Amino acid sequence: MRAGLVCLVLAYVLSQFYRAFLAVLTPDLVTDLGMTPEDLALASNLWFAAFALAQVPIGEALDRVGPRLTAGGLLVLVAAGAAVFAAATGPWGVILGMGLIGLGCAPALMASYFIFARSYSAAAFGTFAGAVAGLGSLGNVFSALPYAWVVDLVGWRASVWGLAAMSLAVAVASLALIRDPARVEGQGKGSIMDLLRDRRLWPVFAMMAVCYYPAAGFRDLWVGPWARDVFQFGENRIGQLTLAMGLAMGVGNFLYGIMERFRDHRRAIIIGGNLVAAGCLLVLAGWPQPGIVPAYLLLFTLGLFGTSFPLVMSYGKGMLPKAMLGRGVTLLNFFGIGATGIAQIATGRMFGAMGPEAGAERYGMVFAVFGVTLLMGLAAFAFGRRAR
Repeated sequence: MRAGLVCLVLAYVLSQFYRAFLAVLTPDLVTDLGMTPEDLALASNLWFAAFALAQVPIGEALDRVGPRLTAGGLLVLVAAGAAVFAAATGPWGVILGMGLIGLGCAPALMASYFIFARSYSAAAFGTFAGAVAGLGSLGNVFSALPYAWVVDLVGWRASVWGLAAMSLAVAVASLALIRDPARVEGQGKGSIMDLLRDRRLWPVFAMMAVCYYPAAGFRDLWVGPWARDVFQFGENRIGQLTLAMGLAMGVGNFLYGIMERFRDHRRAIIIGGNLVAAGCLLVLAGWPQPGIVPAYLLLFTLGLFGTSFPLVMSYGKGMLPKAMLGRGVTLLNFFGIGATGIAQIATGRMFGAMGPEAGAERYGMVFAVFGVTLLMGLAAFAFGRRAR
């Protein structure tokens, strides 16, 4: 079981890496393949769309056939997608490759959560979930400056071929080493609609939809353009900023996981942490051109407190029927990752509609949208039905 979980953690590190590595490759893809900003946005959005839409069938598969075949089988698609990406001769090769990669990465985190929920105590779930999320954030770290160094050394195609080989090795190891937990009575029965009709889960769905994308969406999509336009940062300084925020998010995941031990105070911890994150966003909304030091401090704080995903997942997991754990955790994840993709598309269109003459105020609008929607989801969670 432990060896299989190591494989799933490695798969999740790769998932986080693939989600963010396009930023480093952008100059080469524009020069070599003639990709436009629209092409790059489509490739990134397709990754999120494939990842999100796969969650419901993956949940069915976890409950019915178990995590070994579900995760190991789909991880092969990551290697295939990376190979298509590396061999691309035009934009559509990259776009197709990112779609395959997103589909293949989809089960990594949820398969590990499924194993934790079935094999370990409820009290340990949040700690393990936070640990996996925190370790997975190393993928974000590696996708910044370290990967830029690799690309400079061997070129972008060779680096992606290397990623394809690594992904295939993880897929094969997962098929060989993951062990399915013991089945429970009634496993596989019921439907996703049973969960959607459970009104106790609605506030948790609302919280899941907003607890992840303000920090992750800004780190993955907006921090580079904002730092370039507001501070005139070059690639190295942007890499340092994204690295600092990525490290803060990793630490935050671990800390929220540890907070699972205070089970009677989980709601208060979730609410308090997200209020701090919303405060950072609203300060930046009204002050989109802060000094460099305040910018680092605000983004570090946002990364630290805006990563309550593991604790919210643990809170919601306690309300799920044991026979539907696979579908339940993937449904919760669907709200988190789906909202992230929607937020990226929506803020991108609003940003473009304001026109370049709006200057830094365009970024203030992005911060405001993230902050206000986070407060809306937080209100739905705070005043919704409590889990028993």
